Amino acid sequence: MNSDRGDGSDAPRRRGRRSGGEDTRAALLEAAREIFVEQGYNGATVRAIATRAGVDPAMVNHWFGSKAGLFTASISLPFDPREVLSHLLEGDPERLAERMVREFLTAWDTAGGGQFIALVRSVATHDTAGRMLREFVTTLLFGRLITALGMDQPQLRAALCGSQISGLGMMRYVVKLEPLASADHGTVIAAIAPTLQRYLTGDLTGVSGE
Repeated sequence: MNSDRGDGSDAPRRRGRRSGGEDTRAALLEAAREIFVEQGYNGATVRAIATRAGVDPAMVNHWFGSKAGLFTASISLPFDPREVLSHLLEGDPERLAERMVREFLTAWDTAGGGQFIALVRSVATHDTAGRMLREFVTTLLFGRLITALGMDQPQLRAALCGSQISGLGMMRYVVKLEPLASADHGTVIAAIAPTLQRYLTGDLTGVSGE
């Protein structure tokens, strides 16, 4: 059903097939941003995106490896959510939050925080980026992570995790609030992880997601 709906919505914008160069990559990114916003991550299909971009669907795998990889590139995420999810689920579930905070800090610091800053600025000025960020929080990473853990109130937990991580990124890299901005990873993890762990696996009795 999603595939039919996605392909049909593309008809007015369909273009002739492109070659496999950098212009193809740019066209895929543009089309992906549009369709992810219109239909969400789950509703979007590789075929629909490729059709709107005017390229062969195989070009998605060629340039980005998968639909998830294309989503990552289109929203400027610092990592592939699928790879991170697999890594986070390894090991003691009670230390999951520590691994999560470390993963984000490492990715952000490696890029000097630039990708996160660009994303935050986009969210503040473009509805597209905001909706795509919500897809990341509720569907691609935190949503899938909570579901894999089999916890109750998955949507609320995913939203709480997203707020904790995005708040950390905002204060550390955008506002540059000291001493958080210059704190080492160990200090940040020790401070943030306990709260994040409660959101992931703790008792949320009395907290309603309605």
